[in-house]
Amino acid sequence: MKRRQLMGYVGASCLTTATTALLGQRVAAQAAGAVTIQWLGHTCFLISSGGKRILINPFRNLGCTAKYRPSAVDSDLVMISSQLLDEGAVEVVKGNPRLLFEPGDYQVFNLRIRGISIAHDRVGGRRFGNNVAWQWNQAGINLLHMGGAAAPLSIEQKILAGRPDVLFIPVGGGPKAYNADEAKQAISVLSPRLVIPTHYRTQAADANACDINGLNPFLELMQGTPVRRANSDTITLRPADLPREGMAIQILTYRF
Repeated sequence: MKRRQLMGYVGASCLTTATTALLGQRVAAQAAGAVTIQWLGHTCFLISSGGKRILINPFRNLGCTAKYRPSAVDSDLVMISSQLLDEGAVEVVKGNPRLLFEPGDYQVFNLRIRGISIAHDRVGGRRFGNNVAWQWNQAGINLLHMGGAAAPLSIEQKILAGRPDVLFIPVGGGPKAYNADEAKQAISVLSPRLVIPTHYRTQAADANACDINGLNPFLELMQGTPVRRANSDTITLRPADLPREGMAIQILTYRF
């Protein structure tokens, strides 16, 4: 019942887990016209700039997300890709941020946000329904979060998505998201400048209840693409920080 109620209105915010240092980093980033990206585990990110915080895909702690910290953090806007518990656990979100969960074009704060419907499985959405990929521009950077996309991109979906500067894309496979090969194909279609892989197996997984692969198969398949590794779960990006030519892969480090 609570999930249905939450789906019916735009609501929710959460307990903050940011440290004083991280808050300082965000303030500095906002002043400099940058975007701060914090990985909270799985496909969940907190993206901040201009004093606004966007939380994407809060999860319930079970299965592949069992040992991550709870994804309840302070936010002004929550976007979910589906109502599955690993990317749409809105019941963990408290308070009153705006909530987006359906495809379409939105104006939220000063942001134009587009939700693009992509099947959440390899049988036209008949098993897990549709996934919403989110596209928007923040601090001068075009962002595209693919959620749990599992189907090849159509021409229409490619046109709606445009060319992202930063692409968040699932790579771990399983029945409801891209595996390494499928992710590579989608990347070749979208031609992003920076790729942040998501939805892969980490030590957070319950060994008996997680059906996705780790990150290495994707990195092996993408050999030849420069890899940036951050010794943190958080990075700050300005447009000038993006590759001028070609593409790079950005790996964030989750501190268990």
